[in-house]
Amino acid sequence: MEVCGCKGIRTCVICEGKGKLPAGSEQKGVCTYFCEYCGKAWPGIKSPWKQHPDHLGTPIDFPGIKIIQNFVSEEEERSICEEIYRVPFAVSQSGRRKQDYGPKVNFKKKKLKCDAFTGLPNFSQPLYRRMKEVTELADFKPVELCNLEYSPLRGSAIDPHFDDFWLWGDRLVTLNLLSDTYLYFVKDDEDVEVKVPLHQRSLIVVYGPARNTWKHGIHREDISKDRIAITLRELSLEFQTDSKLIDVGKKLEDAALTFQGKVVGS
Repeated sequence: MEVCGCKGIRTCVICEGKGKLPAGSEQKGVCTYFCEYCGKAWPGIKSPWKQHPDHLGTPIDFPGIKIIQNFVSEEEERSICEEIYRVPFAVSQSGRRKQDYGPKVNFKKKKLKCDAFTGLPNFSQPLYRRMKEVTELADFKPVELCNLEYSPLRGSAIDPHFDDFWLWGDRLVTLNLLSDTYLYFVKDDEDVEVKVPLHQRSLIVVYGPARNTWKHGIHREDISKDRIAITLRELSLEFQTDSKLIDVGKKLEDAALTFQGKVVGS
């Protein structure tokens, strides 16, 4: 029987089957869909990029999203997933499974343990080189790669959240494999939800307002097939300006780009 990794209020199909009430995140009152071609979110259309430029309704501006469709080929996708599934996954919250290549972090105490981090995995080296050709990622130096597996059988999802600001920088980069889904964005004080398409084999860069002022998550109902998300994160500006952190940051960047990494245990 599969093990559940949920804590606190988070749930999955496994722990809900044992009597825990499902958490879930309700959709906001106004649902909009992001068009990657005009950079706006439009109401009531599930595939606005297919209607571009003939949209309907009144949009909202939504800066801070870059989508590159077909960032990898079907053959590359198969090869990458084969590499990923050669390594054991650890259970994670909300019905997900994960593989971490990065420093161990205590976010509350703002402490890092770097010794177990041996770098990003070898399969990510050609992906990194290709990312450097993207204008928005020309100076991107990832120090963490996390593989997350989503499955409809486990009710996989993730509640709206901000990625940590002390450690992680402005750009969050994800390669979406195996199936399509939506990444949704919300603000606590607004009744609007923006759904951004994550096409299979596409790369998404989340930065600026989309990173810093909107929380992001994945609805359970938007996971219809198994999905692998490969997310890479860079260090925050603090690790380049704080004299106490500069050496740590350099050590992490140098280790990461050896591409000889092994999964870091939980």
